[in-house]
Amino acid sequence: MGRYGRVLLKLSGEALAGDKKTGFDEATCMEVAKQIAKLVADGTQVAIVIGGGNFWRGRSSETIDRTKADSIGMLATVMNCIYMSEICRCCGMDTEIYTPFACGTVSELFSKDKAVAAMKKGSVIFLAGGTGHPYFSTDTATALRAIQLDCDAIVMARAVDGVYDSDPKTNPNAKKYTTVTYQEVLDKKLKVLDLTATVMCMENRIPTLVFSLNEENGIVNNVAGSNTGTIVTAD
Repeated sequence: MGRYGRVLLKLSGEALAGDKKTGFDEATCMEVAKQIAKLVADGTQVAIVIGGGNFWRGRSSETIDRTKADSIGMLATVMNCIYMSEICRCCGMDTEIYTPFACGTVSELFSKDKAVAAMKKGSVIFLAGGTGHPYFSTDTATALRAIQLDCDAIVMARAVDGVYDSDPKTNPNAKKYTTVTYQEVLDKKLKVLDLTATVMCMENRIPTLVFSLNEENGIVNNVAGSNTGTIVTAD
C-alpha cells in the first residue's frame, strides 16, 4: 500500500483526554500535532474531524430532547477543533476551521472549494460541528467530508489498535483483522463506523485505516502505507 496523498484523520475526543477521560491531555494532543506536522512536511494534505466524547455524549442523556443533546455534541466538537487547531499552530502549522453553521469569527462556513484550496496551500483543516444536523454522528460526518473532499483514505486513530471480531477488552481470545471489507463489517456487526458511515464508505469505495492513537508514530506510519492496524476496504 503506497502513501496516501490526502487523508481525513478522525480523532476520538476521549483519546485526546488521555487518562483524565475528560477535557484535554496536552501531552497527548501535542504528540498528535507533531505527527500531523510530519505528514504536512512530507506533502500529505490533512483534514481532521474530532469527536466530542471528552465533553458530551448526547445519546447517554435520557432526560433532554435528542435534537438538543446532539446540538451540544456538535458544539463539543467545535471546542475540540479550536483547541487542536491552536496546538497545531504552536507546532508551526497553518490551520483553518470549518463548520456547517455560523460560529461568528470562530470558523468559516464549510465550502469544498475553500477547504481543498487551503489543503493545497499546506494548511491543516478542521471540520467541526458534524454534519450540522441531529441524528448524524461524527462517523457520518467523517465519511461525508472524506467523500466530498476526494480523500484517499479515512485514518482513524482510536483507543483500540484495530478491528476485532469481539471486544478485546473483555475477550482475551478476540481475533484482530489485518484487512476486512465493509460488507463483513455490516454482516458481522463489527464496531468500526456507524451503519450510515459504513454504507457511504462502501458505496464510494474509500478505505478506512484503524489503529491505536497510542502507537508511536502510528499516524505517520499508517499514512505512509505501513498497515499496523486494520484496513477496511470496499472489496
